[in-house]
Amino acid sequence: MRVQQTLVVMVKLPRVGQVKTRLGRDIGHVLAAWWFRHQVAGLLRRLRDPRWQIVLAVAPDADGLRCRVWPADLPRRPQGRGDLGARMARALRSVVGPVCLIGADIPAVRPVHLSRAFAELRRHDVVLGPATDGGFWLIGCAPQRGLPPGAFDKVLWSTEQALSGTLATLSDRRVALVDTLSDVDTAADLPKV
Repeated sequence: MRVQQTLVVMVKLPRVGQVKTRLGRDIGHVLAAWWFRHQVAGLLRRLRDPRWQIVLAVAPDADGLRCRVWPADLPRRPQGRGDLGARMARALRSVVGPVCLIGADIPAVRPVHLSRAFAELRRHDVVLGPATDGGFWLIGCAPQRGLPPGAFDKVLWSTEQALSGTLATLSDRRVALVDTLSDVDTAADLPKV
């Protein structure tokens, strides 16, 4: 019997001025919120696959749990408090079995990318999908020896050192790197996708 694989997608409500704020500074906050809402809707449609269950890690917590923007059939969990690392660690540890976590702002991600990541978790403790900006668009953990305590404590988020900082905390884990993709943080990222 195969263990259930879970894909956690980190999403925020597409509220003007509260989502994709760096992109909003470049193209306007209304357009950034519109882009994010439609990006997430397309991403969730593309990534539905019988090989994994999709779970939404929502923010803000209470409003995200009640939100009608995202598909009602997808389970939701609150992201909770803390920086990005604390919220990601909580989401990864809340799942039993192999888990991959992604942000919702990676337009090029397809099921084939996730399939490769889950396959690597059969031979590795952790899998990372590097992003072109020095961060990562995916992190996955095997159920036996996944994320160590404090794995994200010293990571400099939203910098080109996010991937290298995370790798430094995983030195005692078997880590695989998969496809490099681009996320969208600013208007300069839009032509890349």
